[in-house]
Amino acid sequence: MTEITTKTALTDTFLQQKEYFASNTYPSYQERISDLVKLKAIIIDNQEAFIEAMSQDFGHRSATDSRIGDILTTVMGINYAIKKLKKWMKPEKKHIGILFQPAKGEVVFQPKGVIGIIAPWNYPIFLTLGPLTTALAAGNTAMIKMSEYTPNTNTLLAKLITDIFPRNKVAIICGESDMAAAFSGLTFDHLFFTGSTGVGRLVMKAAAENLVPVTLELGGKSPTIIDNDIDIKTAVSRLILGKTLNAGQTCVAPDYIFCPRSKIAELTQAFQSAYQSMYPNIEENDDCSCIINDAQKARLDSLLADAQAKGATIIPLSKDRDNSASRKMPLTLLTDVNDDMTVMQQEIFGPLLPIIGYDNIDEAISYINSKPRPLALYICSFDKSFQQQVLLNTHAGGVCINDAAFHVAVDDLPFGGIGASGMGQYHGSEGFKTFSHGKSVLSRGKISLGSLLFPPFGNKTHELLFKLFIR
Repeated sequence: MTEITTKTALTDTFLQQKEYFASNTYPSYQERISDLVKLKAIIIDNQEAFIEAMSQDFGHRSATDSRIGDILTTVMGINYAIKKLKKWMKPEKKHIGILFQPAKGEVVFQPKGVIGIIAPWNYPIFLTLGPLTTALAAGNTAMIKMSEYTPNTNTLLAKLITDIFPRNKVAIICGESDMAAAFSGLTFDHLFFTGSTGVGRLVMKAAAENLVPVTLELGGKSPTIIDNDIDIKTAVSRLILGKTLNAGQTCVAPDYIFCPRSKIAELTQAFQSAYQSMYPNIEENDDCSCIINDAQKARLDSLLADAQAKGATIIPLSKDRDNSASRKMPLTLLTDVNDDMTVMQQEIFGPLLPIIGYDNIDEAISYINSKPRPLALYICSFDKSFQQQVLLNTHAGGVCINDAAFHVAVDDLPFGGIGASGMGQYHGSEGFKTFSHGKSVLSRGKISLGSLLFPPFGNKTHELLFKLFIR
């Protein structure tokens, strides 16, 4: 079996990786590039197999959803790391003040060691191999705990990873929540988690027991604000793919919309028109992905039922509405919502989209600021002053202006949350630094003036130094 499924094998693999890293603490540029090239090759060479495996895990997943959300984004990230790695590995020169001259200062980026990566189910390739890309680029070994919701993808990935990497360098871990808990309790040199805020708290608590540093990529309710002056059809065209990709099962999908109150009817009509042109039906439509499992489908159904019971208007955007047997759900708008509804209290993570009317932009900003800080925030406006007003008066992990969700795919933009939506960043150079220790190095040569600071204190040299530098 290529996957690791027992706690004994988990511990043994961790010790093997520790031992391997101790003998190879700074892999060469050539070795790191070789690892990245091999990783890229298994994705490209096996992309159809990955697409089929992910579809089996979801019940049905659109091949294009998988190509965009998992294959393309992962390959782009590897290509970017290959292109930039030599620059990332160079020590950063730092300024040395005159008091410490002659000397040289720099930061050397050293691999941290054994990296633990806990991956979610919604993008099982991108959110697994994306962090692995930067971990390998930084020169580490890695152990990856896969989600139990994606068994077919896990088996395929484990086999392919085992073909190109020894277990003491990269290992795939499977199993249920007890394996995840055991994984979180290992003394990794860094632990990287993508998932819900609730589970993130448990991961951080387990890591704290061993003082393991963590990066938490969580979620939350990512808001969208539509300006009064933008054409509503244009606004919808910028938002709808970010919400419908992977049936809305995306951590940065727009979670709810603030719309000028007078334009809500126009907005719902524009969404309906755009959605039906993209998905004329959902029943026999291969472009429409399923909700991952029955439990997630039941959760979304309960959000709708609760909202409707508390006064919300429910607007399904497909003529065939819903298919419980296949777990396909159309994008569904909710108007007349309020904070008593569960849908406005939890991250939705599916194709439901509440709409809130506003009369003044300050109302929307105040509402957003009264809630936990979101992973993403979206602004639909071509008015620069409106953009800046929202941008500078709200907090979010990342922002898109006149787009939604796709900042995640931009290789050189750091990605991460803030507050309850996460801590730490990765992608690009920020990912390299996340998985590296920036070691400060002060170097002196044969000449040193350090003796001028020696006691006995109170002499003329000390007095002159204090006069020069304490002012």
